[in-house]
Amino acid sequence: MAERVKPEQVAANYWLLATDPDEYSFSDLERDTETVWDGVTEYSSLKNLRDVEPGEEALIFHTGTEMAIVGIARFTSDTYPAPRGESTEEVAVDVVPERRLPRPIRLAEIEDLPEFQDFDLVTDPELSVMEVPPEVWNRLLELSEAALAYSTQEDQE
Repeated sequence: MAERVKPEQVAANYWLLATDPDEYSFSDLERDTETVWDGVTEYSSLKNLRDVEPGEEALIFHTGTEMAIVGIARFTSDTYPAPRGESTEEVAVDVVPERRLPRPIRLAEIEDLPEFQDFDLVTDPELSVMEVPPEVWNRLLELSEAALAYSTQEDQE
């Protein structure tokens, strides 16, 4: 019997969603337990938002005075026309909180590290929705946990 050809498995993508915490923060998302992520109007960010799939995760980046990645959210729907959109191009997606990071990762810290110099958050910080390569995602999570581990070690000495 011929071996069955298996369809290629597409790996889940990772994303970053930027938000002004004065308008809608990660704490607001935790309180609400879910939200419609809309209000994206910039062309490249809208293009990225159209590519998200249910089940994929996104880092939540606070803009404004905070400028830090603070948590992880998960997409629970495909994109759909933005209910409050001012044009037919605008789309929205449903999002739920996954977890708060052990510590916020400040943009200044990211900008100082050579491995992030090609990351969109550094090269094109105006994007409000951007793809995060898996190696960058993993490194950012390590950074968030590393300081916590370091401070815990310090306390034990």
